Amino acid sequence: MMKNENLTMLTDFYEITMANGYFQSGSIEEDIAYFDMFFRNVPDGGGYAIMAGVEQVIEYLNNLKFTDEDIEYLRGKGIFCEGFLEYLRNFEFVCDVWGVPEGTPIFPHEPILTVRGPVIQAQFVETMLLLIINHQSLIATKANRIVRAAQGRPVMEFGTRRAHGTAAAVYGARAAYIGGCAGTACTIADRDYGIAALGTMAHSWVQMFPSEYEAFKKYAEIYPDNCTLLVDTYNVLKSGVPAAIRVFKEVKPRKMGIRIDSGDVAYLTKRARKMLDDAGLTDCTITVSNSLDEYIIRDVIMEGAQIDSFGVGERLITAKSEPVFGGVYKLAALEKDGVIIPKIKISENVEKITNPGFKTLYRLFDNETGKALADVMTVDGETIPEVDGYEIFDPNAVWKKKKLYNFHAKNLRVQLFDKGKCVYQSPSIDDIKTYCQEQIETLWGETLRFENPQTYYVDLSQNLWNMKNELIEEHTIR
Repeated sequence: MMKNENLTMLTDFYEITMANGYFQSGSIEEDIAYFDMFFRNVPDGGGYAIMAGVEQVIEYLNNLKFTDEDIEYLRGKGIFCEGFLEYLRNFEFVCDVWGVPEGTPIFPHEPILTVRGPVIQAQFVETMLLLIINHQSLIATKANRIVRAAQGRPVMEFGTRRAHGTAAAVYGARAAYIGGCAGTACTIADRDYGIAALGTMAHSWVQMFPSEYEAFKKYAEIYPDNCTLLVDTYNVLKSGVPAAIRVFKEVKPRKMGIRIDSGDVAYLTKRARKMLDDAGLTDCTITVSNSLDEYIIRDVIMEGAQIDSFGVGERLITAKSEPVFGGVYKLAALEKDGVIIPKIKISENVEKITNPGFKTLYRLFDNETGKALADVMTVDGETIPEVDGYEIFDPNAVWKKKKLYNFHAKNLRVQLFDKGKCVYQSPSIDDIKTYCQEQIETLWGETLRFENPQTYYVDLSQNLWNMKNELIEEHTIR
């Protein structure tokens, strides 16, 4: 989806058949539904995920309309009534939408997006909202793990050619930047979103010339302000680095670096660093790439690799280790004559039992450390009493509880649409990235671990807990 592109028909077909069914059942404007988007598991067994994609959700909802071509296509299916097709021709989005801002750490089962409105509309937008949020949140989460593994060294997103399609490349670059990457190889992401486009050269550039020296010299002469040379086309230590050193001393570019794209990067970078330093080129940086992820980056740093920055491609842009975010979109309530009627989905799989009703999501912060202590879902309109000794329960073991002291509560969600009109101004991509970094710092180290992170508390208020259990009991009585 590019900016202002109408993708109304990018939907699962059953969204349209259900909409036609609601229409013929008389459910048009008077039946109001509340749908929540949430996810059940953090990718890679991590302790948190990153919210991303809200700006594209807004663009999608602002461009919802059915064209004459759409109507004719649907008429040709032979299963939709003319009244419904006329309703689509005059379609106008009128829903309310709330969401968690981009860059916010999010946790399983939390309502990260809620849509309230006529049942036809609130149901219809399911597919695209899931597509957008699932994809960008997945990539932002993976990028943040990789960036944290780099321990302050810049990480560049190099995955455009491995992305699963054009939109995945562009929005993957956007999400990776939110997650903490320093820039991208994707040029159009720079043009459209201001994410710095970065890159050096391919092996083919080196092969075009009679020697590495001639290839490097020409490149340095053309790009003297920022010259990074790819030194592993033939032999890193025997020819690549020596040729780079010779060129750097002759041309004297203002900013110089080498990139290694293969081999044992821990060994090679240590040897290359010594060669560069012995030549007096202590300012020359070393970048590595080649199928990196957070675990490899962590390990080579532990091995003493001399690396200044990383280029990460396929394992970031595809979230190769776990390429599905798993967000779902479920009915939470209906509204009749102004009265909200909570709805629940029950399953033998406990994690698939939904949290009913229209909810508010709070994050509780320690006043002394600024650290996030827990999240609490409440029935909408409830507040969190900021009193010493406030009790929260372990999400996986309700008999475990802890008491909180000296804290404050923040409503995590903002309203995006009011009766179909956008009321939220998306921050700049740089502001979102900065906000994400700040919010990650509010999480305890135990939550940030790559392996076996401590489970973050996501509790239900007593009122919401009672509502949920009453509905479970009501629907399981035999």
